[in-house]
Amino acid sequence: MFEQTFKNIDDILHKDAGCGSELDYVEQTSWVLFLKYLDDLEKDKATAAELSGKTYFNIIASEFQWPVWATPKDKDGKLDHHKALTGDDLKDFVDLKLFPYLKKFKTNAESADTIEYKIGEIFSELKNRIQSGYNLREVINRIDELRFRTHAEKHEMSHLYEDKIKNMGNAGRNGGEYYTPRPLIKTIVKVVAPEIGQKIYDGAVGSAGFLVEAFEYLKHSKKLTTTDVATLQKKTFYGKEKKSLAYIIGTMNMILHGVEAPNIVHTNTLAENLADIQEKDRYDIVLANPPFGGKERAEVQQNFPIKTGETASLFLQHFIKIMKAGGKAGVVIKNTFLSNADNASVSLRKLLLENCNLHTVLELPSGTFTGASVKTVVLFFEKGSSTKKVWFYQLNLDRNLGKTNSLNENDLSEFIELQKSKGESENSWTVDLKEIDKTTFDLSPKNPNKRAEDELRKPKVILEEMKALDEESAEILNSILELI
Repeated sequence: MFEQTFKNIDDILHKDAGCGSELDYVEQTSWVLFLKYLDDLEKDKATAAELSGKTYFNIIASEFQWPVWATPKDKDGKLDHHKALTGDDLKDFVDLKLFPYLKKFKTNAESADTIEYKIGEIFSELKNRIQSGYNLREVINRIDELRFRTHAEKHEMSHLYEDKIKNMGNAGRNGGEYYTPRPLIKTIVKVVAPEIGQKIYDGAVGSAGFLVEAFEYLKHSKKLTTTDVATLQKKTFYGKEKKSLAYIIGTMNMILHGVEAPNIVHTNTLAENLADIQEKDRYDIVLANPPFGGKERAEVQQNFPIKTGETASLFLQHFIKIMKAGGKAGVVIKNTFLSNADNASVSLRKLLLENCNLHTVLELPSGTFTGASVKTVVLFFEKGSSTKKVWFYQLNLDRNLGKTNSLNENDLSEFIELQKSKGESENSWTVDLKEIDKTTFDLSPKNPNKRAEDELRKPKVILEEMKALDEESAEILNSILELI
């Protein structure tokens, strides 16, 4: 039911002059979906209050509640066409009354960790792009069919929302940066193994995949007490996101997964000066896939001791600084980080190895990220002691990854098992830091256990790597043009 409803809504938005892409479809579906979800949440809270003999006061004023403006019903429970707004009347109400009302929640909220604040923040970032009030009426009617009352309904809804984000990622390069394959995220979370009570952070939160999966992992890690539930809701997950659409989607994704007021802030993480980070700002766990290929302006680079325009290298400095002593991290980064010979890359590798224990490097095959042939690695490190040995694992699959043949959890099962003991295999080996060149700190993976016949690369692999270099060059060119 959920899946068909989403398809129908996409068909409606495809006809609308204000929505031109999959990104618009997700954004516009999100705000209507959020208001319907909020109405169901209020009903649940009112029922719970009634059962315990308390009075529940609605967050939303009656005029702006879903059953009043969106779907007024007649005595038979069907849409009352005499009362239901449509066409220009509906569009004017949404644009001129509803959105301004919801925006005010941000200034009136008691604190930033309340759902009231999140309502205000979301509607401060959004605008209604659906130009036809008749299309908007159809979208509202479709979403009104959905229910978010039971655990099963919420679970199905959250998974389908994830699918929409994934499809958006597949739709083009702008959306791709919002989506990290879930099997990879789950694997990173398992290896980092966060615990309840630790503060978990993603400074490039995107669609909040890392925070969502960490929430799912912790929910099932033990039998939760009332205190544990409150800790997970309010004091565990933190994120920052620069782009408006990603911020909205990330916040929505967490809410749909059950975190009522996500601690996600709409800001440019890299605009924060590293020298200003104090102990109270630090986190126990960092999980992230920072954007790569981007270029930051000179004034942003001034916030960092190691000056570079490469966005991912600035994020890595930020993560090392913002971790508590003893903190743990799993960070996705381009594989060229391990071997680039420029001064900034060499200095950054030295910083990482001297300030952290880089205990594990997972090398991923090209095609892991749908729509991008760029090769990546995952760095697993702990802050507070220098690196003595690095355990490498090279993920070698007997198939090429792509849109129709994506990474799955089974692909990573051997890595998870071997990582526990840092065991040696055809795909894994250990490098002693005493053996590396201390002028370059080059960490490029050189598998000593690789069979000789594996060394010759297949033509398809070579072509994929050439394509990746072309995409990277185009990305850098676009970034430079955006700065001009």
